[in-house]
Amino acid sequence: MQRATASLASPFLCPEFSIAVGNFRTQARVAVLYDGPEIAGFFPFERRGGVGVPIGAGLNYCQGLVHAPSADWDPRELLRACRVAVWRFDNLVPGQGPFERYTFTARPAPLIDLSDGFEVYQKRLRIRSPKFCRELGRKERRLEREAGELRFVVDSRDISELRTLMAWKADQYHRSRQLNFFDRPWVVGFMDQLFSTRNDHFRGLLSVLYAGETLIAADFGLRCGDLLGAWFSAYDLRFGRESPGMIQHLHMAEQAAELGVQVIDMGAGPEPYKETLKSGELYIGAGIVARGPVVGSADRARGAATDWARRQVKRYPPLFRAADRLLRYYGRIG
Repeated sequence: MQRATASLASPFLCPEFSIAVGNFRTQARVAVLYDGPEIAGFFPFERRGGVGVPIGAGLNYCQGLVHAPSADWDPRELLRACRVAVWRFDNLVPGQGPFERYTFTARPAPLIDLSDGFEVYQKRLRIRSPKFCRELGRKERRLEREAGELRFVVDSRDISELRTLMAWKADQYHRSRQLNFFDRPWVVGFMDQLFSTRNDHFRGLLSVLYAGETLIAADFGLRCGDLLGAWFSAYDLRFGRESPGMIQHLHMAEQAAELGVQVIDMGAGPEPYKETLKSGELYIGAGIVARGPVVGSADRARGAATDWARRQVKRYPPLFRAADRLLRYYGRIG
């Protein structure tokens, strides 16, 4: 089904992703849809009380129902069968017709198009952003002079490098006052499993950049066929003025293209590097499917209140620290 519909090609919709979540989250489920005797689709989700959320919520950058090309479904009947009153989503992939009428906002997810090869992508980037490319070239040469010869590995199997990336990312979350996913032991185990999963259709892809003998930048993503979903990236702050993350991303794109990757999905988000490197974008949706209008209105009101509370908590450090401790205690993400 994923191979038959381009919008379903994301690794976050692959069975390997759902299986990995299910090994660590007891509330993870996959509903199976039938059209007569034939399987028509799969709906991965988590049941949290009477509320449904995407499987791996908070870590899942592409959400939806994996279906046969001609399949249709009634969202309210689906929720009843899943025994949830609502399903909240924030990264709904395009082409989910029955869910799209419940979408109340859409945002762009930047991507790097490598279908014509890296050289064509790089040429277009130089035309669009000549000053950026010249400056990045200078930074790369200066980094080599000061820290050592640059060495890039597109598919590292060294789990210690993954641990370093997690530590960098955890530090970034704390500095930016975001909840730290890597405080949750299950997330570490979950990522370890995806790092170890490798087959003809799906694999975890850890890309790393060294200067001399020093690891300075890393990215862990998930590959499904010819699509790479960039997931977590970070770098050593000691080298921050040389933009090692940007250098690492371009090397990753170059070598990923040699491995057959045609699209790098960078995921939705406000990070400036995504806007700089993108060569296109798709739109993902956020919204709430509800079994009834009363339930839907109540859930939207709770959602609006929650969003307001999050904004207030981030504004005041003591509130943020208290909320972070509480959420870590209950092992929740989101």
